[in-house]
Amino acid sequence: MAKDAKPRVKVPKSAAAGEVVTIKALISHNMESGQRKDKDGNLIPRSIINRFTCDLNGVNVVDVTLEPAISTNPYFEFDAKVDAAGEFKFTWYDDDGSVYEDVKPIAIA
Repeated sequence: MAKDAKPRVKVPKSAAAGEVVTIKALISHNMESGQRKDKDGNLIPRSIINRFTCDLNGVNVVDVTLEPAISTNPYFEFDAKVDAAGEFKFTWYDDDGSVYEDVKPIAIA
């Protein structure tokens, strides 16, 4: 398990109804491709973030499948239309079964 995984998300505090806002999401994670060996010659198990999702009030905004070539600390920037106040829920899925989440509120101005 990547104990050092830490999500960081930037969401505007508020938006006008119907406004499109830019969301920024990053997770600090030491990605391991599963192709390197440790000092004893044993393969280091693959440990990557293999999926990232974002929902607004339970409706999916983005769903990305990631492959082993993804960089360490994957960063996403995307737009989302905000029709009502609520919460953005961000979820990162790790190969080892770990799930990392963050929730950010957004108000209607």
